[in-house]
Amino acid sequence: MMEHNTSEYAVLGEASSPNLDKFQKVSIIPLVFLIFYEVSGGPFGVEDSVKAGGPLLALLGFLLFPFIWSIPEALITAEMSTMFPENGGYVVWVTSALGPFWGFQQGWMKWLSGVIDNALYPVLFLDYLKSTIPALGGGIPRIIAVLALTVVLTYMNYRGLTIVGWFAILLGVFSLLPFLFMGIVAFPDLKPSRWFVVDLGNVDWGLYLNTLFWNLNYWDSISTLAGEVDNPSETLPKSLFYALLLVVFGYFLPLLIGTGAIPLHREFWSDGYFSDIAKVLGGVWLRNWIQAASALSNMGMFVAEMSSDSFQLLGMAEREMLPSVFSKRSRYGTPLTGILFSASGVILLSWLSFQEIVAAENFLYCFGMIMEFIAFVKLRMKYPAASRPYKIPVGTCGAILICIPPTLLIFVVLALASLKVMAISLLAVMIGMVMQPCLQYTKRKRWFRFSMSSDLPDILNAHHQCNEE
Repeated sequence: MMEHNTSEYAVLGEASSPNLDKFQKVSIIPLVFLIFYEVSGGPFGVEDSVKAGGPLLALLGFLLFPFIWSIPEALITAEMSTMFPENGGYVVWVTSALGPFWGFQQGWMKWLSGVIDNALYPVLFLDYLKSTIPALGGGIPRIIAVLALTVVLTYMNYRGLTIVGWFAILLGVFSLLPFLFMGIVAFPDLKPSRWFVVDLGNVDWGLYLNTLFWNLNYWDSISTLAGEVDNPSETLPKSLFYALLLVVFGYFLPLLIGTGAIPLHREFWSDGYFSDIAKVLGGVWLRNWIQAASALSNMGMFVAEMSSDSFQLLGMAEREMLPSVFSKRSRYGTPLTGILFSASGVILLSWLSFQEIVAAENFLYCFGMIMEFIAFVKLRMKYPAASRPYKIPVGTCGAILICIPPTLLIFVVLALASLKVMAISLLAVMIGMVMQPCLQYTKRKRWFRFSMSSDLPDILNAHHQCNEE
């Protein structure tokens, strides 16, 4: 019986999304920069780590935190995405291990956290412009600007994932180059002793951990468009590896320069402080370049996140979790309904403050990650022989150990959340728990059309067999 189940289940790793040969697949270089923008987008936003803990803790944080969180999450994403190379990503993983109810909850929480995250970027982009155009600071002009920017970037997503990928490459190069120049001009002024300044009695641990967590998560987002990737069994693991190096380098070098080249004033280290450092070290031209890079980086993060969110909805529709209207593609191969739905969510949530966005996003994201870790371990235990083109070179005990440090971190982040954020996030979770049976009811009543893609394997059969053992 066990051999039969394993053999049947092994087919899952050999399947892919429906035949999309007429649409161009995403290659490794655009994929690296898509991951870069889903996770990072550059060092804009890491300044608070210095304000919270000083130079030494900030530098150590962005060196060591990836080993606790980023690397385990990237490794699990590489294994599971090559096991299930289809759109929907982590929704499919959780569904195969825990069933359709929890798969839907995973999709709801991850989609909502992604949309909440994306609501931040048009607002931040305008914040960088309001010093030049004061009218964008508030009122009707700001509302119109947010809407216009959202429409333009949404249209870019509509035109195709390949365009989004190459747009991310151009923005990535433009965003990282000024820090290389800043490193060159700052080299004579570097004083290594400044890197080791620490005051453990004056550390804002909540701000410190939230800053690290927010800047080093979302490695699993790329899984939701695995079906659009060229040769995913090789391309996805390599892209995640190169993106990890790029993200860590993109954080650590600017922090090394900024903390080592100028005297420490922790209270000044907040969003936008790198542009002030650039002016001191290189002049107005370098400050303007970094300000422009910071503003445009928000555009890169927006289009990358929206790609992930919209293809997740498409993948869920292909597995009958959402009405089939979400599986419809435009002539460019993009999920039209998913894009419009995600853009609407961004507009509705754009009124939230920065702190509320980050806290609520982290809280919902943590719930989703716990289910991913459970699915990863359960599939390793129940189906060790299933096809995994990329497999983390550890056994079952090693798989469990990989998940322990990030899980402990998740509980710390959840414990640091305010009561308001907890209440709002738990309300969102409850909405998802009500929404799934309601959608199933509409399916039985045939109020909406649901359809399962014929090219996808039957993961629910594997889930039922798993529960019977």
